[in-house]
Amino acid sequence: MSRPTVAIIGRPNVGKSTLFNRLVGKRLALVDDQPGVTRDRREGDAELLGVPFRIIDTAGFEDEDPSSLPGRMRAQTEAAVREADVALFMIDARAGITPLDEEVARWLRSADVPVVLLANKAEGRAAEPGVLEAMALGLGDPVPFSAEHGEGIADLFEALLPHIDREDEEEAEDSEGDEGPLKLAVVGRPNAGKSTLINRLIGQDRLITGPEAGITRDSIAIEWLWEDFEGNERPVRLIDTAGMRKRAKVQEKLEKLSVADALRAVDFAEVVVLLLDATKGLEVQDLKIADKVLQEGRALVIALNKWDVAENASSLFNGVKAALDEGLAQVKGVPLLTVSAATGKGLDTLIKVAFETREAWSRRVTTGQLNRWFERAIEANPPPAPGGKRIKPRYVTQAKTRPPSFILFGTRVDLLPTSYQRYLINGLRKEFGFGAVPVRLTMRPSKNPFDRE
Repeated sequence: MSRPTVAIIGRPNVGKSTLFNRLVGKRLALVDDQPGVTRDRREGDAELLGVPFRIIDTAGFEDEDPSSLPGRMRAQTEAAVREADVALFMIDARAGITPLDEEVARWLRSADVPVVLLANKAEGRAAEPGVLEAMALGLGDPVPFSAEHGEGIADLFEALLPHIDREDEEEAEDSEGDEGPLKLAVVGRPNAGKSTLINRLIGQDRLITGPEAGITRDSIAIEWLWEDFEGNERPVRLIDTAGMRKRAKVQEKLEKLSVADALRAVDFAEVVVLLLDATKGLEVQDLKIADKVLQEGRALVIALNKWDVAENASSLFNGVKAALDEGLAQVKGVPLLTVSAATGKGLDTLIKVAFETREAWSRRVTTGQLNRWFERAIEANPPPAPGGKRIKPRYVTQAKTRPPSFILFGTRVDLLPTSYQRYLINGLRKEFGFGAVPVRLTMRPSKNPFDRE
């Protein structure tokens, strides 16, 4: 399915090419103070807060003889609008509405295409009269914007979304396909068995191990092929790291560098396995490491190592699980597995869960699916009205994956209490199968001065 198309139109020198360049992320269109620089239609692939579309920059709309150069340029603009899914009509808010703006508006009202009215150069008080004047064009409320500074992107997105949102399978799968090797870092306190676990996985003594704590100093990356339960070979990049002790105990300069290196390894990983020593149980330092991993937006799996020699196994497992649920309140249900690096028990399941966790961490949801869920969630539990001010959530979109990150648009959404944001995040997890991977939700309140409800 082809991308939806947005045509930017307006009289000369209102900033169409500046907006085009901003949306495509490159300086493809020439920009100058002299009007009429753009003559031919220029097309490019654009993206606005995660939603892709095709953008067309057109020549300035002028009232000239059809046989003249400006007249032929106008014909190109009219053709671009006929092809578009939505016309983005740009006016100069500082200059106010001109007779040519009014003529373009009359033509657009008769054209069979949706129109979004964009009041450009709207930064500062000098633009306010022009923004107000634009309401008289009969094309709905103008979106105040600054193509030069990028102000008003969220409001532009909100206005365009109904016209450019196409529920395409490609959108849902754009982060899938050949993801390359699973980047799996193993972290934990000293002597938890990290190097022994990796040696057991790859079937060779690749890393030095021993009873002494702190043998590993550098983060070591090892390429490996894991044979899954169906007999397929799947590439994995295993990253062994130095043990992370309490800050007060990290005194030697070399150990400080090793811990910093381990933290960098977390940054480069997709999934992080926090290895616990079952003979010592869960300590505060383990929770700090887990919290650090989640703050960095990485997918987390926790493994209880040395399970073959653990005492009171059932009560130990339940105790660790309860402590994790309490200590990692922001992410419930982080996978907790039991393994033995010494015997190899549970290691295949550990890698399988790591792949499944990466899949959830990389998942993209279409905007249509999101907003159908969102409407149900708002209806089931309407947002509060703090201080009597009504909060109006409007749209939600996924800005990126890895970790899944979403943006909520609407009026005063920045006033939503933490408890309501948590309600939405938990709903996202349950509805779309994100499990215990970190999920981000950012509030983008509307800056439209006409949105006073």
